[in-house]
Amino acid sequence: MNYNKAIQDYKQLQGHKALQLRAVLFDMDGVLFDSMPYHADAWSKVMTDAGYIFSKEDVYMNEGRTGADTINTASMAQFGKPATAEEIDALCKAKCKVFDTYPPTPRMQGALELVKKVKECGLTPMIVTGSGTPTLLNRIQSNFPGLFDEAHIVTSFNVKRGKPYPDPYLLALEKGGFAPHEAIVVENAPLGVTAGVAAGLFTIAVNTGPLKEEVLTEAGASLVFPSMPALCDEWEKLYQAF
Repeated sequence: MNYNKAIQDYKQLQGHKALQLRAVLFDMDGVLFDSMPYHADAWSKVMTDAGYIFSKEDVYMNEGRTGADTINTASMAQFGKPATAEEIDALCKAKCKVFDTYPPTPRMQGALELVKKVKECGLTPMIVTGSGTPTLLNRIQSNFPGLFDEAHIVTSFNVKRGKPYPDPYLLALEKGGFAPHEAIVVENAPLGVTAGVAAGLFTIAVNTGPLKEEVLTEAGASLVFPSMPALCDEWEKLYQAF
């Protein structure tokens, strides 16, 4: 991959004279934790039981939305009306209940090593997730000890509009005190990529799910890696390009 060209294209698109890296904003599900298979199974089961047509692929395509937005999007598409507050609350609770029956979600291979490299470069790692799953959020410190500051985590509880809106990433920049040209995004979902680009950020995609690479490129990713270990292996070269 031509890292210098990707950076130049980004600067031209966003109107930045330079990309002065100070922070890396990580998505959580499918990036830091190999949790998407569990999310896909839980959402598909709960939504299907509630009368929706909602496949596991639909979950991946909607990844990054808040739970409420996921349900509302499905309701508008299939029934032509938004879901009620009661329905959203019930489905979100049911989904979390199913998710909590699965074995502990493993850390994504290569994620710990990459975050350590980011810290060693003097950069600030942050988490920007559309998830509100307590079991995963509670495991961040045990799986990434000393690497993420609680003040540098944005979840679905912090924003009204989740991905693909830029709000979560804009809030992360505000919390960290960074400008868009001072941070990059690591995402795995098309809606997350769209959100990162909309926030003016250089956005990297890691294709850890079943989607085709073109889906991530078309969403606006400046670079696409096949896995987290692949990105980790290339980090030094990429950082030098920045």
